Amino acid sequence: MLKARNAAGRIRPLPPLGPLDDATIEACDHIVAAMGAEPYVAALKAGADLILGGRTTDTAVIGAFALMRGAHVGASWHAAKVAECGAQCTVNTGEGAGVLISVGGDGFEVEPLSPSNRCSPHSVSAHMLYENSNPFRLTEPGGVLDVTEARYDPVDERTVRVTGSRWEPQPYTMKLEGAAAGRFQTIMLIGVQDPEILSRLDEFHDKMLHALYQRARRALGETAGDFHISLRLYGWNAVSGDRPAPDTPPPREVGVLFIATADTQELATQIANACNAYFFHFPLVRDKELPSYGFAFTPAEVPRGPVYEFKLNHVVEVDDPLELVRTVWIDLAEKGVAHAQG
Repeated sequence: MLKARNAAGRIRPLPPLGPLDDATIEACDHIVAAMGAEPYVAALKAGADLILGGRTTDTAVIGAFALMRGAHVGASWHAAKVAECGAQCTVNTGEGAGVLISVGGDGFEVEPLSPSNRCSPHSVSAHMLYENSNPFRLTEPGGVLDVTEARYDPVDERTVRVTGSRWEPQPYTMKLEGAAAGRFQTIMLIGVQDPEILSRLDEFHDKMLHALYQRARRALGETAGDFHISLRLYGWNAVSGDRPAPDTPPPREVGVLFIATADTQELATQIANACNAYFFHFPLVRDKELPSYGFAFTPAEVPRGPVYEFKLNHVVEVDDPLELVRTVWIDLAEKGVAHAQG
């Protein structure tokens, strides 16, 4: 089905991905399309007491009821965006777990559930930046929420009223998300406090990595296939991978994460086994007594399983918001679930 839609030009990429091909579709273990509000509205109108939804935009879940009851469309979507993370739109984000949203014919009001918390025009308006690169426009299935002209006025010390939110209808699209299982990994972890090594961490990293590759190739030979080993120095540059400036002071300690990636879990673990002694006792200077580093686990090798890669970040055009949605109805009375008494 997706291949046919792609061939018809009805699937387009979102940055930074490019055009979709059949091979990428086939590689994905599972593909989902993020739903809008319509499936929830349909379920509510059909009499559902409880809805368990699949992948959906946060705003669609919250805005569905107001949209079903005919509230202002722009206000419904904007209110849902503000409320999606509960108390995150309040002044004291760590106090209380939610907010109360009241949506009407031309706007909405928001107030915290905690009596000691409050909302402000700034705390409410700022939530448009959450997981959104544009603070004034938010793309949803079937349209764009535009808050460029929105007004945020305090009703009292705790409540904010928002008006001026607009909804711009667009051709209906659903976001496609899919991941594919790749190769397998095994990890090991050590902690290092040796002052000499900490003062020469880049050199230590390069020398150890070279020695580990040599050790794995000698031990496994061609059976290892096209494997990969990486070392990540937590406390130094594990997040960025960048070389720190030359005048950066040595850290107090670092954690060194070993990652072996191979075609099978067995091979990845064999590579880790082969590197075990080198990883735990690799000396920076060869003519000194072998050091021992602090290892976190026994056994040291921890199989991670397959590595999943995000493959799809695209939108698909649909003629009907429900055409890619499956709805399954369950009657709990027929299943023998007793009603609570009281």
